[in-house]
Amino acid sequence: MAHGPNELKRRRSRRWPRDLARQLTHPLALLLWVAAGLAFIGVSAVLAAAIVAVILLNALFAFFQERQAERAVEALAEYLPQRVTVQRDGRRREVDARELVPGDVLLLEAGDRISADARLLEGALEVDLSTLTGESLPAYRAAGTSGPGPLLEARDFVFSGTSVTGGDARTLVFATGMGTELGRIAALSERVEREESPLETQVRRVAWLIAAVAIVAGLAFVPLGLVAGLGLAEAGSFAIGLIVANVPEGLLPTITLSLAIGVGLLARSGALVKRLSAIETLGSTTVICSDKTGTLTENRMRVAGIATAEGKLENDEIRAASTRDAAVAGLVRAAARCNNAELADGQQESSGDPTEVALLELAAAAGEDVRVGSRERTRLAQFHFDPALRLMSTVHAESAGPTLHIKGAPEEVLARCARAVDPGGEDRALDDDTRATIERLAADYETRGLRVLALSRRVLPPDEPIPAEREDAERDLSFLGLAALFDPPRAEVADAVSRCGAAGIRIIVITGDAGLTAAEIARRVGIADRPRIVTGAELEALSEAELDRLLREEPQLIFARSSPEAKLRIADALRAEGQIVAMTGDGVNDAPALRRADIGVAMGLSGTDVAREASTMVLTDDNFASIVAAVRAGRRVYDNVRKFIVYIFAHAPPEAIPFVVFAASGGLVPLPLTVLQILAIDLGTETVPALALGREPAEPGLMERPPRRRTENVIRKEMLIRAWGWMGLVSTALVLAGFFVVLLLAGWSPGDDVESGSPLHDDYVRATTMTFAGIVACQIGTAFASRTERASLRSVGVFTNRLLLWGILFELLVAAAVIYLPALQPVFHTAPLGPVELAILVPFPVIVWGVDELRRAYRRRQTSAVAIAK
Repeated sequence: MAHGPNELKRRRSRRWPRDLARQLTHPLALLLWVAAGLAFIGVSAVLAAAIVAVILLNALFAFFQERQAERAVEALAEYLPQRVTVQRDGRRREVDARELVPGDVLLLEAGDRISADARLLEGALEVDLSTLTGESLPAYRAAGTSGPGPLLEARDFVFSGTSVTGGDARTLVFATGMGTELGRIAALSERVEREESPLETQVRRVAWLIAAVAIVAGLAFVPLGLVAGLGLAEAGSFAIGLIVANVPEGLLPTITLSLAIGVGLLARSGALVKRLSAIETLGSTTVICSDKTGTLTENRMRVAGIATAEGKLENDEIRAASTRDAAVAGLVRAAARCNNAELADGQQESSGDPTEVALLELAAAAGEDVRVGSRERTRLAQFHFDPALRLMSTVHAESAGPTLHIKGAPEEVLARCARAVDPGGEDRALDDDTRATIERLAADYETRGLRVLALSRRVLPPDEPIPAEREDAERDLSFLGLAALFDPPRAEVADAVSRCGAAGIRIIVITGDAGLTAAEIARRVGIADRPRIVTGAELEALSEAELDRLLREEPQLIFARSSPEAKLRIADALRAEGQIVAMTGDGVNDAPALRRADIGVAMGLSGTDVAREASTMVLTDDNFASIVAAVRAGRRVYDNVRKFIVYIFAHAPPEAIPFVVFAASGGLVPLPLTVLQILAIDLGTETVPALALGREPAEPGLMERPPRRRTENVIRKEMLIRAWGWMGLVSTALVLAGFFVVLLLAGWSPGDDVESGSPLHDDYVRATTMTFAGIVACQIGTAFASRTERASLRSVGVFTNRLLLWGILFELLVAAAVIYLPALQPVFHTAPLGPVELAILVPFPVIVWGVDELRRAYRRRQTSAVAIAK
């Protein structure tokens, strides 16, 4: 490509020093810095150096983990490259925006993000220039309106990075990539800025609390140790050990990685999440406000039949009727003229709005000329689709004179009709009886779940200019007929809706379609059997208090004929009630509601660029089932974060309590564990299984629980009781039992000298090694126990998380190296364990897991008993 790809070049990032510094100064790292300082002042420079090495290693690990997570989020853009419509060799085609080159004819319409600097050839646009100028109001741009002044103010120029909010135009690209105004002023950030999620904020607060408690406890025990008869070095060792034992080093990077994994899983499920913080919000979603067309349905429109004021016609009757019935012929012609789609011709697939494609297929089947060239040659003007009016119209040169063809919602079109075309081609007055007949025909179609459009025409005065305002053009219409289109529900939606019901998630349908049509689709997929239908006009008449009461008291709601602005009002009302709202949207006017909702969900296939940019999540398949899959993935990720928090916290008691025993005994019991052994556990044996728990499959019953409350903290009291009071204390008892068994078998008595050179020194080293190995063995039990919060291990399968099995193998290899490699034994104060000691260790994992398995079984029985009582 001579001009290079149409993209901004990435500037080399200068953020890495700041990111690395953040890893060196987060609360848990500061806690270790304090421990290193104490070690350097009063205990051992070697120990201080070891703690500093751990700080640096952990910071580097977390730094690279976070960078990898950021790159994963940035790489998701490749799943959904921006597409643009160009005219090349006289044909419309879609290409990647990065393939644009100067000289391309770029076709723009409302909702498009402009991907290059271009000059208007035809048409007019309203353009949001705020990314370049900061101006909040849209600017008007039209072909042939150039004049002197700054380039950004040129009336016939549009610029890369801005968005079309209205109109349509043909433009000629003259600059791409770094040659654009955007490239020259560097107004667009070239990378995704990382934002800390609420989950990470919560955990950071907990980390500060842990740090404060550990420092206070450590420093407080120094004088207590001295009073108990310990020397300064021993008291210092105790304080350092207590501080280090309370540091869950892998907590923050593991959370970041778990959220990034969740983003990747969602991408493979068809949902692209733009930021990590959205994952946890998805898991607590309480209400999904869903569109109908394309989300609940396949968005594969087919005309099921038409109706004129004289009655209904099936598809196989339309071609013959068009030769003898002027109203049918006019309807077919309006379907072909008031249209911007393009039918497949053997060289390329059909393109455009599915509804318009279906109308073209109807016209083609009736023998009408539907070629794009024929349509464009006669087109004189267009009033693009207005979502508030629910109308679109075009003006074409016809033999009778300039003729406006219009299509839209039946009630909107009928309100503008004064006449109806009869079979002979005459326009007769549209009396009340005929109007009632048409309304009855439309209602009959809608109750069958069909989408209904009305088509009309108006012959404009040939000696007058075409009205510039649509209000002047779209009046005094002659009614032609109705087109009923069928868009079948997606096969997978019914199951997704059922899962929402089990999960306590409410579904509200907000659609621009008729209420009866939406109600029938909602009935078919299981959303509502007898919904309360609220039209756009009825919604506008409701006060805020009445809307709040409606949302609270009506369990089955459908907002029909709703404008995009109504979505914003509904989102505000739901969020004011404390609901966590996921809102779908695809149009330009949906952007405010998408931004306001907790999770804005844009359509990747049918959505506009503006909607995709305003959203939190983009569905690559426009499928409601993907929203439910995303909610499930969000719950899974949040559950997994809690699982590895329980796993990490469960190891604090067996690491900290041995130091308490040492201090409380006044030195009569030697220190059961060294600080370096704790570091080997926390950084060497604990981290990989914790990361593996972030990949844990979803627990049974995940989508049968009510949504998490917005105010619920990630770390709950029940989790701490389970981690510290159950698995932690059981592990502590086993670990200390192993330590004392080794010492007592060697003939030790409280107060005996175990220092270097004493007869019991080698046995003491073996005993501390037994403590170290015991904690590692208990880690295996806590890893399996932490895999589920409520369910039994058998229900999820022992071997379903293979990464965890590899993590356990890794920690066993690390522990074996620390214990049996001669080079590491003097560093970590370890000695080889014999067959007796290893035999004692074998049941430790089973005991820890078994105790928690019994606790979970008891809780399940309690829950079942409560459910039966209800």
